[in-house]
Amino acid sequence: MPSRGDVRQAPSRAASAHRGAGQVRGMEATALASYGAGLRSRLMESRVAALFAHVREHAENRPGIYRMLGPSDEVLYVGKSVRVRTRLLSYFRAQAHEKAAEIIAHAHRIVWEYTPSEFAALLREFRLIKSQRPLYNVEHKRDRGHCFIHLTREPVPRLRVVGRASGESGDYYGPFHGRSAVSDVVRAVSDLMELRDCAADTPMRLADQGQLFPLKQEPLCMRGQLSRCLAPCAGGCTRAEYDARVAQARAFLEGTSDTPLTLLRERMALAARRLQFEYAAELRDRAERLELMRGWVVELSRMLKRLSFVYTVPGHGGDDRVYVVRRGSVRAELPAPVTLEQQQALEAKAREILERPEPETLGFRAHEAQEVMLIARWFRLHPEELLERPYQLVGPFCLTRASR
Repeated sequence: MPSRGDVRQAPSRAASAHRGAGQVRGMEATALASYGAGLRSRLMESRVAALFAHVREHAENRPGIYRMLGPSDEVLYVGKSVRVRTRLLSYFRAQAHEKAAEIIAHAHRIVWEYTPSEFAALLREFRLIKSQRPLYNVEHKRDRGHCFIHLTREPVPRLRVVGRASGESGDYYGPFHGRSAVSDVVRAVSDLMELRDCAADTPMRLADQGQLFPLKQEPLCMRGQLSRCLAPCAGGCTRAEYDARVAQARAFLEGTSDTPLTLLRERMALAARRLQFEYAAELRDRAERLELMRGWVVELSRMLKRLSFVYTVPGHGGDDRVYVVRRGSVRAELPAPVTLEQQQALEAKAREILERPEPETLGFRAHEAQEVMLIARWFRLHPEELLERPYQLVGPFCLTRASR
Protein backbone atom coordinates (compact mmCIF):
# COMPACT_ATOMS: atom_id res chain seq x y z
CA MET A 1 0.00 0.00 0.00
CA PRO A 2 1.55 3.33 -1.02
CA SER A 3 2.56 5.63 1.78
CA ARG A 4 1.33 9.18 2.14
CA GLY A 5 3.08 11.41 -0.33
CA ASP A 6 3.69 8.51 -2.70
CA VAL A 7 1.03 9.62 -5.15
CA ARG A 8 0.82 7.61 -8.35
CA GLN A 9 -1.66 8.30 -11.10
CA ALA A 10 -2.57 5.99 -13.94
CA PRO A 11 -2.31 7.61 -17.38
CA SER A 12 -5.59 8.88 -18.70
CA ARG A 13 -7.22 7.14 -21.63
CA ALA A 14 -6.85 10.30 -23.72
CA ALA A 15 -3.11 10.52 -23.09
CA SER A 16 -2.65 6.85 -23.91
CA ALA A 17 -4.64 7.24 -27.08
CA HIS A 18 -2.57 10.29 -28.07
CA ARG A 19 0.70 8.44 -27.55
CA GLY A 20 -0.65 5.46 -29.41
CA ALA A 21 -1.66 7.61 -32.35
CA GLY A 22 1.78 9.23 -32.40
CA GLN A 23 3.46 5.85 -32.42
CA VAL A 24 1.24 4.72 -35.28
CA ARG A 25 2.04 7.86 -37.26
CA GLY A 26 5.75 7.34 -36.59
CA MET A 27 5.51 3.75 -37.75
CA GLU A 28 3.60 4.83 -40.84
CA ALA A 29 6.22 7.50 -41.64
CA THR A 30 9.03 4.98 -41.17
CA ALA A 31 7.25 2.47 -43.34
CA LEU A 32 6.57 5.12 -45.99
CA ALA A 33 10.20 6.26 -45.95
CA SER A 34 11.33 2.66 -46.16
CA TYR A 35 8.93 2.04 -49.04
CA GLY A 36 10.13 5.22 -50.78
CA ALA A 37 13.76 4.22 -50.34
CA GLY A 38 12.96 0.75 -51.59
CA LEU A 39 11.09 2.17 -54.57
CA ARG A 40 13.97 4.49 -55.42
CA SER A 41 16.37 1.59 -55.04
CA ARG A 42 14.27 -0.57 -57.36
CA LEU A 43 13.98 2.24 -59.89
CA MET A 44 17.74 2.80 -59.78
CA GLU A 45 18.38 -0.91 -60.17
CA SER A 46 16.03 -0.97 -63.14
CA ARG A 47 17.76 2.05 -64.70
CA VAL A 48 21.22 0.59 -64.15
CA ALA A 49 20.10 -2.74 -65.61
CA ALA A 50 18.80 -0.93 -68.70
CA LEU A 51 22.10 0.95 -69.07
CA PHE A 52 24.02 -2.31 -68.72
CA ALA A 53 21.91 -3.99 -71.41
CA HIS A 54 22.36 -1.00 -73.73
CA VAL A 55 26.15 -1.00 -73.34
CA ARG A 56 26.43 -4.77 -73.71
CA GLU A 57 24.36 -4.76 -76.89
CA HIS A 58 25.68 -1.69 -78.68
CA ALA A 59 29.19 -0.74 -77.49
CA GLU A 60 32.25 -1.98 -79.36
CA ASN A 61 35.83 -2.50 -78.24
CA ARG A 62 37.33 0.42 -80.11
CA PRO A 63 39.19 3.54 -78.97
CA GLY A 64 36.87 6.34 -77.96
CA ILE A 65 35.42 8.56 -75.26
CA TYR A 66 32.23 8.20 -73.25
CA ARG A 67 30.01 10.51 -71.24
CA MET A 68 27.80 9.73 -68.25
CA LEU A 69 24.70 11.96 -68.33
CA GLY A 70 22.35 12.90 -65.49
CA PRO A 71 18.54 13.21 -65.46
CA SER A 72 18.62 16.51 -67.36
CA ASP A 73 21.35 15.33 -69.73
CA GLU A 74 23.96 17.23 -67.74
CA VAL A 75 27.41 15.73 -68.16
CA LEU A 76 28.46 13.92 -64.98
CA TYR A 77 31.68 12.35 -66.20
CA VAL A 78 33.87 12.11 -69.29
CA GLY A 79 36.29 9.23 -69.80
CA LYS A 80 38.32 7.55 -72.52
CA SER A 81 39.51 4.06 -73.33
CA VAL A 82 41.17 2.10 -76.09
CA ARG A 83 38.41 -0.51 -75.50
CA VAL A 84 35.20 1.40 -74.88
CA ARG A 85 32.91 -1.60 -74.33
CA THR A 86 35.18 -3.28 -71.78
CA ARG A 87 35.71 0.00 -69.92
CA LEU A 88 31.99 0.78 -69.71
CA LEU A 89 31.06 -2.72 -68.55
CA SER A 90 33.61 -2.40 -65.74
CA TYR A 91 31.46 0.33 -64.16
CA PHE A 92 28.72 -2.21 -63.48
CA ARG A 93 31.14 -4.45 -61.55
CA ALA A 94 32.40 -1.66 -59.29
CA GLN A 95 32.16 -2.06 -55.51
CA ALA A 96 29.74 0.20 -53.65
CA HIS A 97 32.55 2.32 -52.13
CA GLU A 98 34.22 2.99 -55.49
CA LYS A 99 33.80 6.19 -57.50
CA ALA A 100 32.67 4.22 -60.57
CA ALA A 101 29.70 2.80 -58.60
CA GLU A 102 28.65 6.30 -57.52
CA ILE A 103 28.87 7.60 -61.08
CA ILE A 104 26.80 4.76 -62.56
CA ALA A 105 24.21 5.12 -59.77
CA HIS A 106 23.57 8.74 -60.81
CA ALA A 107 23.78 8.18 -64.57
CA HIS A 108 20.55 8.21 -66.60
CA ARG A 109 22.20 7.88 -70.00
CA ILE A 110 25.56 6.76 -71.34
CA VAL A 111 26.73 8.02 -74.71
CA TRP A 112 30.00 7.28 -76.44
CA GLU A 113 31.82 8.12 -79.61
CA TYR A 114 34.64 6.29 -81.29
CA THR A 115 37.94 7.87 -82.23
CA PRO A 116 40.57 6.67 -84.69
CA SER A 117 43.20 6.06 -82.00
CA GLU A 118 44.14 6.33 -78.35
CA PHE A 119 45.87 9.65 -79.05
CA ALA A 120 42.69 11.02 -80.64
CA ALA A 121 40.68 9.84 -77.61
CA LEU A 122 43.15 11.56 -75.27
CA LEU A 123 42.73 14.89 -77.06
CA ARG A 124 38.95 14.57 -77.29
CA GLU A 125 38.61 13.72 -73.60
CA PHE A 126 40.85 16.63 -72.60
CA ARG A 127 38.87 19.15 -74.64
CA LEU A 128 35.48 17.89 -73.47
CA ILE A 129 36.52 18.09 -69.83
CA LYS A 130 37.72 21.65 -70.31
CA SER A 131 34.58 22.77 -72.15
CA GLN A 132 31.92 20.88 -70.16
CA ARG A 133 33.51 20.71 -66.68
CA PRO A 134 31.76 17.49 -65.59
CA LEU A 135 30.84 17.05 -61.94
CA TYR A 136 32.91 13.92 -61.33
CA ASN A 137 35.98 14.97 -63.32
CA VAL A 138 37.77 16.79 -60.51
CA GLU A 139 40.59 17.69 -62.87
CA HIS A 140 42.33 16.21 -65.83
CA LYS A 141 45.18 13.85 -65.09
CA ARG A 142 48.41 15.64 -64.36
CA ASP A 143 51.91 14.69 -63.46
CA ARG A 144 52.03 15.35 -59.72
CA GLY A 145 55.82 15.67 -59.78
CA HIS A 146 55.58 18.96 -61.67
CA CYS A 147 54.66 22.50 -60.74
CA PHE A 148 54.32 25.86 -62.49
CA ILE A 149 55.34 29.42 -61.75
CA HIS A 150 52.25 31.61 -62.06
CA LEU A 151 52.63 35.30 -62.88
CA THR A 152 49.19 36.57 -61.96
CA ARG A 153 47.20 39.00 -64.06
CA GLU A 154 46.13 41.22 -61.18
CA PRO A 155 46.36 45.02 -61.21
CA VAL A 156 49.51 44.51 -59.09
CA PRO A 157 50.83 41.08 -60.15
CA ARG A 158 52.55 38.45 -57.98
CA LEU A 159 54.73 35.42 -58.59
CA ARG A 160 53.60 32.19 -56.99
CA VAL A 161 54.14 28.45 -57.31
CA VAL A 162 51.14 26.28 -58.19
CA GLY A 163 50.71 22.56 -58.63
CA ARG A 164 48.77 22.90 -61.86
CA ALA A 165 47.73 25.43 -64.44
CA SER A 166 44.24 26.29 -63.22
CA GLY A 167 41.67 28.59 -64.78
CA GLU A 168 43.10 31.67 -63.07
CA SER A 169 44.25 34.36 -65.47
CA GLY A 170 47.91 35.10 -65.95
CA ASP A 171 50.96 33.39 -67.44
CA TYR A 172 52.20 29.96 -66.41
CA TYR A 173 55.87 29.01 -66.70
CA GLY A 174 56.86 25.37 -66.58
CA PRO A 175 56.40 22.58 -65.96
CA PHE A 176 59.28 22.32 -63.50
CA HIS A 177 60.34 19.52 -61.17
CA GLY A 178 60.69 20.00 -57.41
CA ARG A 179 58.24 22.39 -55.79
CA SER A 180 60.53 23.25 -52.88
CA ALA A 181 63.42 24.35 -55.12
CA VAL A 182 61.07 26.28 -57.42
CA SER A 183 59.55 28.04 -54.38
CA ASP A 184 63.05 29.13 -53.29
CA VAL A 185 63.69 30.59 -56.75
CA VAL A 186 60.37 32.44 -56.80
CA ARG A 187 61.09 33.86 -53.35
CA ALA A 188 64.53 35.04 -54.49
CA VAL A 189 63.18 36.65 -57.68
CA SER A 190 60.36 38.34 -55.76
CA ASP A 191 62.86 39.75 -53.25
CA LEU A 192 65.31 40.95 -55.91
CA MET A 193 62.59 42.54 -58.04
CA GLU A 194 60.79 43.70 -54.87
CA LEU A 195 57.48 42.24 -55.96
CA ARG A 196 54.68 41.69 -53.51
CA ASP A 197 53.84 38.18 -52.31
CA CYS A 198 50.90 39.04 -50.08
CA ALA A 199 47.36 37.69 -50.36
CA ALA A 200 45.30 38.47 -53.44
CA ASP A 201 42.79 40.53 -51.45
CA THR A 202 45.40 42.84 -49.89
CA PRO A 203 44.35 46.43 -50.70
CA MET A 204 46.78 48.22 -53.03
CA ARG A 205 47.45 51.98 -52.90
CA LEU A 206 49.99 52.95 -55.56
CA ALA A 207 51.76 56.30 -55.32
CA ASP A 208 50.09 57.64 -58.47
CA GLN A 209 46.68 56.33 -57.50
CA GLY A 210 44.44 59.30 -56.89
CA GLN A 211 43.20 59.63 -53.31
CA LEU A 212 40.76 62.18 -52.01
CA PHE A 213 42.57 62.50 -48.67
CA PRO A 214 46.15 61.24 -49.15
CA LEU A 215 47.66 59.93 -45.92
CA LYS A 216 51.12 58.59 -45.17
CA GLN A 217 50.87 54.83 -44.82
CA GLU A 218 53.18 52.14 -43.54
CA PRO A 219 53.78 48.89 -45.46
CA LEU A 220 51.44 46.13 -44.38
CA CYS A 221 54.15 43.44 -44.15
CA MET A 222 57.69 42.92 -42.90
CA ARG A 223 59.07 42.60 -46.46
CA GLY A 224 57.91 46.13 -47.22
CA GLN A 225 59.43 47.45 -44.01
CA LEU A 226 62.74 45.72 -44.83
CA SER A 227 62.75 47.12 -48.40
CA ARG A 228 62.31 43.68 -49.96
CA CYS A 229 59.05 44.82 -51.54
CA LEU A 230 58.18 48.07 -53.31
CA ALA A 231 55.20 48.29 -50.94
CA PRO A 232 52.47 49.04 -53.50
CA CYS A 233 50.06 48.64 -50.58
CA ALA A 234 51.39 51.83 -49.01
CA GLY A 235 52.20 54.09 -51.95
CA GLY A 236 55.80 52.91 -52.12
CA CYS A 237 55.91 52.99 -55.93
CA THR A 238 53.98 54.11 -58.98
CA ARG A 239 52.27 51.68 -61.33
CA ALA A 240 54.96 52.24 -63.97
CA GLU A 241 57.73 51.48 -61.47
CA TYR A 242 56.06 48.27 -60.36
CA ASP A 243 55.26 47.19 -63.94
CA ALA A 244 58.94 47.66 -64.88
CA ARG A 245 59.95 45.20 -62.14
CA VAL A 246 57.31 42.73 -63.30
CA ALA A 247 58.69 42.99 -66.85
CA GLN A 248 62.20 42.20 -65.57
CA ALA A 249 60.92 39.15 -63.68
CA ARG A 250 59.03 37.99 -66.76
CA ALA A 251 62.15 38.39 -68.93
CA PHE A 252 64.14 36.24 -66.50
CA LEU A 253 61.48 33.51 -66.60
CA GLU A 254 61.51 33.73 -70.40
CA GLY A 255 65.27 33.29 -70.46
CA THR A 256 65.87 36.66 -72.17
CA SER A 257 67.36 38.55 -69.21
CA ASP A 258 69.70 37.88 -66.29
CA THR A 259 68.76 41.02 -64.34
CA PRO A 260 67.89 39.21 -61.06
CA LEU A 261 71.13 37.22 -61.24
CA THR A 262 73.17 40.35 -62.00
CA LEU A 263 71.64 42.21 -59.04
CA LEU A 264 72.35 39.27 -56.77
CA ARG A 265 76.00 39.08 -57.82
CA GLU A 266 76.43 42.82 -57.27
CA ARG A 267 75.01 42.52 -53.75
CA MET A 268 77.20 39.49 -53.09
CA ALA A 269 80.33 41.39 -54.12
CA LEU A 270 79.32 44.37 -51.98
CA ALA A 271 78.74 42.14 -48.95
CA ALA A 272 82.16 40.54 -49.41
CA ARG A 273 83.85 43.98 -49.59
CA ARG A 274 82.13 44.93 -46.36
CA LEU A 275 83.34 41.66 -44.79
CA GLN A 276 79.72 40.48 -44.36
CA PHE A 277 80.72 36.94 -45.17
CA GLU A 278 77.65 35.16 -43.78
CA TYR A 279 75.36 37.43 -45.79
CA ALA A 280 77.57 36.96 -48.87
CA ALA A 281 77.30 33.17 -48.45
CA GLU A 282 73.51 33.46 -48.24
CA LEU A 283 73.47 35.51 -51.45
CA ARG A 284 75.74 32.94 -53.10
CA ASP A 285 73.22 30.19 -52.27
CA ARG A 286 70.44 32.29 -53.81
CA ALA A 287 72.56 32.87 -56.91
CA GLU A 288 73.05 29.12 -57.27
CA ARG A 289 69.27 28.63 -57.15
CA LEU A 290 68.78 31.27 -59.84
CA GLU A 291 71.47 29.61 -61.98
CA LEU A 292 69.53 26.38 -61.56
CA MET A 293 66.35 28.11 -62.70
CA ARG A 294 68.13 29.50 -65.74
CA GLY A 295 69.17 25.96 -66.62
CA TRP A 296 65.56 24.81 -66.25
CA VAL A 297 64.39 27.60 -68.55
CA VAL A 298 66.94 26.61 -71.20
CA GLU A 299 65.87 22.96 -70.97
CA LEU A 300 62.18 23.92 -71.12
CA SER A 301 62.85 25.95 -74.26
CA ARG A 302 64.59 22.95 -75.83
CA MET A 303 61.71 20.66 -74.88
CA LEU A 304 59.18 22.95 -76.52
CA LYS A 305 61.25 23.10 -79.69
CA ARG A 306 61.41 19.29 -79.74
CA LEU A 307 57.62 19.20 -79.47
CA SER A 308 57.15 20.78 -82.91
CA PHE A 309 56.57 18.31 -85.75
CA VAL A 310 54.07 16.53 -87.98
CA TYR A 311 52.75 13.41 -86.23
CA THR A 312 50.78 10.69 -88.02
CA VAL A 313 48.84 8.13 -85.99
CA PRO A 314 47.53 4.91 -87.56
CA GLY A 315 43.80 4.68 -86.88
CA HIS A 316 41.15 2.00 -86.47
CA GLY A 317 40.02 0.63 -89.82
CA GLY A 318 42.64 2.58 -91.73
CA ASP A 319 41.43 5.96 -90.42
CA ASP A 320 44.94 7.41 -90.08
CA ARG A 321 45.20 11.00 -88.85
CA VAL A 322 47.92 13.62 -89.10
CA TYR A 323 48.50 16.13 -86.29
CA VAL A 324 50.57 19.27 -86.68
CA VAL A 325 52.14 19.93 -83.28
CA ARG A 326 53.93 23.15 -82.43
CA ARG A 327 55.51 23.84 -79.04
CA GLY A 328 53.53 21.04 -77.45
CA SER A 329 50.14 22.16 -78.75
CA VAL A 330 48.11 20.42 -81.47
CA ARG A 331 47.44 23.16 -84.02
CA ALA A 332 45.76 21.07 -86.75
CA GLU A 333 44.31 17.61 -87.36
CA LEU A 334 43.82 16.21 -90.88
CA PRO A 335 43.14 12.83 -92.50
CA ALA A 336 46.35 11.14 -93.63
CA PRO A 337 46.85 11.90 -97.34
CA VAL A 338 46.33 9.14 -99.89
CA THR A 339 46.83 11.19 -103.05
CA LEU A 340 49.55 13.56 -104.19
CA GLU A 341 47.11 16.47 -104.04
CA GLN A 342 46.21 15.69 -100.42
CA GLN A 343 49.88 15.35 -99.52
CA GLN A 344 50.62 18.75 -101.04
CA ALA A 345 47.73 20.27 -99.08
CA LEU A 346 49.07 18.74 -95.87
CA GLU A 347 52.56 20.04 -96.60
CA ALA A 348 51.19 23.54 -97.16
CA LYS A 349 49.25 23.42 -93.89
CA ALA A 350 52.25 22.12 -91.96
CA ARG A 351 54.52 24.81 -93.41
CA GLU A 352 52.00 27.50 -92.54
CA ILE A 353 51.86 26.39 -88.90
CA LEU A 354 55.45 25.36 -88.23
CA GLU A 355 57.14 28.25 -90.05
CA ARG A 356 54.78 31.03 -88.99
CA PRO A 357 56.63 33.63 -86.87
CA GLU A 358 55.55 33.38 -83.24
CA PRO A 359 56.97 34.86 -80.06
CA GLU A 360 59.15 32.20 -78.43
CA THR A 361 57.57 32.83 -75.03
CA LEU A 362 57.78 30.27 -72.26
CA GLY A 363 54.65 31.60 -70.58
CA PHE A 364 51.32 29.94 -71.29
CA ARG A 365 47.68 30.59 -70.58
CA ALA A 366 46.17 27.94 -68.30
CA HIS A 367 44.58 25.82 -71.05
CA GLU A 368 47.76 26.01 -73.15
CA ALA A 369 49.93 24.84 -70.27
CA GLN A 370 47.58 21.93 -69.58
CA GLU A 371 47.74 20.81 -73.21
CA VAL A 372 51.54 21.06 -73.27
CA MET A 373 51.64 18.86 -70.15
CA LEU A 374 49.27 16.39 -71.82
CA ILE A 375 51.29 16.15 -75.04
CA ALA A 376 54.64 16.02 -73.24
CA ARG A 377 53.37 13.23 -71.00
CA TRP A 378 52.09 11.25 -74.01
CA PHE A 379 55.49 11.29 -75.70
CA ARG A 380 57.27 10.59 -72.43
CA LEU A 381 55.16 7.44 -72.05
CA HIS A 382 55.54 6.60 -75.77
CA PRO A 383 59.10 7.68 -76.67
CA GLU A 384 59.10 5.38 -79.68
CA GLU A 385 56.47 7.63 -81.27
CA LEU A 386 58.99 10.45 -81.54
CA LEU A 387 61.51 8.16 -83.19
CA GLU A 388 59.13 6.48 -85.64
CA ARG A 389 56.82 9.20 -86.88
CA PRO A 390 55.22 8.04 -90.14
CA TYR A 391 55.43 11.58 -91.54
CA GLN A 392 58.12 14.08 -90.76
CA LEU A 393 59.40 17.32 -92.21
CA VAL A 394 62.70 16.87 -94.02
CA GLY A 395 64.48 20.14 -94.71
CA PRO A 396 62.55 23.39 -94.72
CA PHE A 397 59.86 22.52 -97.24
CA CYS A 398 59.73 18.78 -97.93
CA LEU A 399 57.27 16.34 -96.37
CA THR A 400 58.03 12.66 -96.84
CA ARG A 401 56.62 9.41 -95.58
CA ALA A 402 59.06 7.52 -93.40
CA SER A 403 59.25 3.77 -93.04
CA ARG A 404 57.48 2.32 -90.03
